[in-house]
Amino acid sequence: MSVKFLHTRIRVSDMEKSIDWYQRSCGFEVFKRNDKSPAGNQIVHLKLPGNAHMLELCYSPDFEVKFPEDLMHTCIGVDDIIAYCQKLEYDGFEIWPGNWRDKFTNDDKKMAFLTDPDGYELEILEN
Repeated sequence: MSVKFLHTRIRVSDMEKSIDWYQRSCGFEVFKRNDKSPAGNQIVHLKLPGNAHMLELCYSPDFEVKFPEDLMHTCIGVDDIIAYCQKLEYDGFEIWPGNWRDKFTNDDKKMAFLTDPDGYELEILEN
């Protein structure tokens, strides 16, 4: 029996703002959109080119997006984390920790983070 991990869902407070953020920060593309699911939610599946696993954004006007800090995060891998983070900063994204450049010179494990519009963390690791 074959089992595949297809997608991860997160709730968002503003669908268009979240789509824009994930497209601009990571290069996600809208794969599929449903403006009215059977439960009444707006659902958008985002996909990174070359990846099978998707990020599902879910919006409902009567759902308040609120979760404990550091409850969950997503993670992407990049070939050159310094170049990637520099581009993100140039495009106006705030990367943390704030001293990521200094940390990368003394650390074999290069990782940085972004925070999406709803407070979800996006981890960036060097492949």
